[in-house]
Amino acid sequence: MTKILVTGANGFVGKNLVAELRNRGYEELYLFNRKNSSEDLEKFTKDCDFVFHLAGVNRPQNENEFMEGNQGLTSQLLQFLVKNENNAPVLITSSIQAKKENPYGQSKKAGEDEVFAYAKETGAKVFVYRLPNLFGKWSRPHYNSVVTTYCYNIARNIDIQVNNPAALLELAYIDDVLEEFLRTLGGNPTLDGDLCVVPVTHKIELGELADRVRSFKESRASLAVPAMSDELTKKLYSTYLSFLPEDNFSYDLKMNVDNRGSFTEFLRTPDRGQVSVNISKPGITKGNHWHHTKNEKFLVVSGNGLIRFRNIDSEEIIEYYVNGDKLQVVDIPTGYTHSIVNVGETDLVTVMWVNESFDPEKPDTHYLEV
Repeated sequence: MTKILVTGANGFVGKNLVAELRNRGYEELYLFNRKNSSEDLEKFTKDCDFVFHLAGVNRPQNENEFMEGNQGLTSQLLQFLVKNENNAPVLITSSIQAKKENPYGQSKKAGEDEVFAYAKETGAKVFVYRLPNLFGKWSRPHYNSVVTTYCYNIARNIDIQVNNPAALLELAYIDDVLEEFLRTLGGNPTLDGDLCVVPVTHKIELGELADRVRSFKESRASLAVPAMSDELTKKLYSTYLSFLPEDNFSYDLKMNVDNRGSFTEFLRTPDRGQVSVNISKPGITKGNHWHHTKNEKFLVVSGNGLIRFRNIDSEEIIEYYVNGDKLQVVDIPTGYTHSIVNVGETDLVTVMWVNESFDPEKPDTHYLEV
């Protein structure tokens, strides 16, 4: 088994990486974080087979800590590897800020230079990643990720700042970062000259990012499902959900209740229709209508039901008996008036999908008894 050293193991990237390494069967992990000593680091570098150097300083109390926490720790790590005559490959996370002349960027560039000099002197393989803005679960709000801060605040009805709505961000999702790191562990990094890159990134303006995260919160009321065909939206929504307050995972739906039972809309989409839950009391018949274009799928999940059809130009009645003991989808074709009858002694629960969200201005629902 490969013995892997991970510095910054308790940080955002480190925590996600360690979890995925364990998912993939890596058990011998040397985890280094702020609680560990230099002696621990020296011990870990004696027999590790690969190094993920993720530790660093982003928000120090004074600027001097940038160089100490970024270039200084990197230098110490490499010195221990040399002392222990260990040429294990080293992956280091730098930042796109390394191209700038600010204290953080200068410290990251100094760390890069240390690693490249080490590779030249020892012949060890090194992989330097200049990462863009990262986001995903377990990141830290009000720290160094605007995505995280927006998700955290909006989920809690806290105001957010959008200083420059047109500012263009380049984002990398944590799972895409992990996939690239694991490819590198397997000897197949994505190279761009001397540097390595995460091949999947996304660009979005700051104002659009704020609007999109707000839409996730509003979706509970509108029942709208975010556009999961868009990769960035899918990843942002997963991140947003990870920052929900623990007492706010659930939300109520509007149940339309009468003496027959209830009908409750669950989800709405702009292009894939909507899903609802229908509950009928024993002996109750619902439906007795037909559609020109609207079509549905019925799935009885509890109770015993009878779904009846009649082509509007025919007298012949078609019947399907359904129950929750054998899940079976029944298509509701256009041009057939239809009904569903609870023929059991308990409530009949039916999940109903329709190909378009309900529009009261164009209901396409025409009453006609089966």
